[in-house]
Parts: sequence; C-alpha cells; structure tokens
Amino acid sequence: MTEPLLKPLSNLGNTTPPTVNCRCPHCGHAGSFSGIGPNDISWTAQSAVGPTTVSGRVRQCPNPGCRSLVFVVARPGKLEVSYPPQVIDFDSTNLPEPILATLEEAIKSHAAGCFKASALMVRRLLEELCSNKGVTGNDLKARLAALGQSVVIPQELLTAADELRILGNDAAHVEAKAYDAIGSNEATLAIELAKELLKAVYQYSSLVSKLKALKKP
Repeated sequence: MTEPLLKPLSNLGNTTPPTVNCRCPHCGHAGSFSGIGPNDISWTAQSAVGPTTVSGRVRQCPNPGCRSLVFVVARPGKLEVSYPPQVIDFDSTNLPEPILATLEEAIKSHAAGCFKASALMVRRLLEELCSNKGVTGNDLKARLAALGQSVVIPQELLTAADELRILGNDAAHVEAKAYDAIGSNEATLAIELAKELLKAVYQYSSLVSKLKALKKP
C-alpha cells in the first residue's frame, strides 16, 4: 500500500459488499470477482485522510476453468492488496521452458514485493536468452552485444537489455550503484522491457507467420 498502514479502530461486523475487479493470481484472468456468501468483514480504520471503511473479502475467480479463491483487502472504489498477490500479465507463446520459468519467477518476486530479487531474475533471463541463441562473449555485456548480430532486434531493445544488465548488477552488489534504488518502479519497468525483448526474439515472427497463413492460396 502506498499510504501509511491503516490503524483499526472498531469492527463493524459481516457485510456483503459488491464484486472486486482484479487479475487472478492463479490463472491470470482479469475480471469481476464475486463473493461466495456473506463472508466479508468490515472495519473502520484510520488513514492519512481520516477514518475510512476497509473490508476483508474472499472472492472467487470468474474464469470457469479456474474458480480459485482470492482474499482481498479493499476500501470503497480501491483494491488495497490481494493474497495471493496479483501478477504482471505476459504472453508465454513460443518461449523456451527455462526462459519462461525465469520470467515467471521474476514476476512472482515482483508481486511479492521482492524487487531486488525480481531484477536479479531479469538479469538471469538475459543470460538464458544469450545461451539459448548460442551467443558467446567474456561477460554478459559482450554476449548482449553479440546477440544483436545473430537475432534481428531493434537497437533500442538492445540498449534496454544492457540497462537491464546494469540494474541486475545493482541488485546483486552493494557498491558502485548505477541506480539510486531498486523498488517497484524499477522492477516493473525491467519486467516490461524484458517482455518486449522476448517478443522481438521469439514471438513477432510467429505472429507474422500466422498472418501469412490466412492469405488465400
């Protein structure tokens, strides 16, 4: 939560508030999560702007193939937090298994608030990408430079990849920091840039091939 922790003042009892909009941490489906009965507990709490009503709610994923339960804490019109936490969405199409597993770990670390760990996993993802494409070099910086010679990648994404390498270095070392801090913003941008890099390497060609397949013979 971005605001100071809420200080409970008094319990109000059971209520049945409306649905909660969020992304399912189990299946990734985004939608309106409905209740499973009068299971909500509301209380008055003190925030930076004064007393407000906060609710703890059990909600069910609307995806028929999932239907998993999520516990959420919310105020009117605002979702505060969910357990398990929401995760950043991504496309797994054509991603090699080791790279997919590392991306998922980076995203789960981010969702858990472990932002330095998330940045480290993004750096590992770069190592695995270079290994998968068979590029070599004395260090990751050299291997990322060589990657641009073996795979068609926009220069902007190669520059971004080197920044991700630096961010991962900062997450692993105490001294010689290039970034002042590694928090939510830095980890989020790292994952989003990593997703774009993976799209360029593994997914764009597949999309073009699918489009060509739709042409008349």
